[in-house]
Amino acid sequence: MEQLLLHLRSLGFTEMESKIMVELAAIGQSSGYEVAKRLGVSRSNVYAALQRLTQQGYVRCGDGEPARYSALDPDELAKMISGRVQASLAFVENEMPRGGSVSTTFYNVEGERNVMDALIRQLNAAEHEIIVDVWREEASLLRSELEQAERRGVRLLWAFDGGNAASTYLPWPPLEERESEGRKFSFVVDRRWCMLGMRGGEGDGTVQAVVTEHRVLVELLLGHFTQEMVLFELEQDMGPELERRYGHRYGSIYRKYIGSDGEDEEDLMEIQTPGNTRDDS
Repeated sequence: MEQLLLHLRSLGFTEMESKIMVELAAIGQSSGYEVAKRLGVSRSNVYAALQRLTQQGYVRCGDGEPARYSALDPDELAKMISGRVQASLAFVENEMPRGGSVSTTFYNVEGERNVMDALIRQLNAAEHEIIVDVWREEASLLRSELEQAERRGVRLLWAFDGGNAASTYLPWPPLEERESEGRKFSFVVDRRWCMLGMRGGEGDGTVQAVVTEHRVLVELLLGHFTQEMVLFELEQDMGPELERRYGHRYGSIYRKYIGSDGEDEEDLMEIQTPGNTRDDS
């Protein structure tokens, strides 16, 4: 019941109108007095809401004294609402001014539903290319949208395979201890829009992301993918030679710039920072 009322309110009906429509649909033809009594609210509020619903065509009012009201069949109600919403959307799309310039900025998006909605809109609008860097869990949530994009001819490029493999590089050691921050993800759509975020943490299901068309972040993520792409090809072609010269996961280069004196590769291998490996544990 609560879900039904919530969806009716999201379609523009007030809480009172939503309750009246559900009540009439469940009980059948009733007078305003009977509806008010069953809902436990004032008759004046019920009659005012019934008048609005009747004028808009969502409720029928029969002749007689007292007047008796009835709800439309669900199919008829859905068609009426859908038709009016589509007409309004078409008008807004055609008439909304487009002349104002908007400066490129960064937007914070919080909550799984809000993040997914923002991402799915862009995936569905993609025309040329989508670069994806996600874990398997997140990829499964977007499987349908990504498959639809491929069917439209959009090219999908994966920065990682989403499996259990460790990062190509040794992780940066944290300067102070911190709890796990969850799984990182990023998307670049048509080389102009991007999202960078984190899903979950230590016992926390929070989802947060930054969304922007700013060239700084778009080019940063594109550069990261280019780096992964080049290294992948080099490792496929020269893997043993690279490991012989630079150590496992480029440990000798890592120690030169990041590792402390006295650290050996085994110590570095044990350093883990959140989001830098693709382990499922």
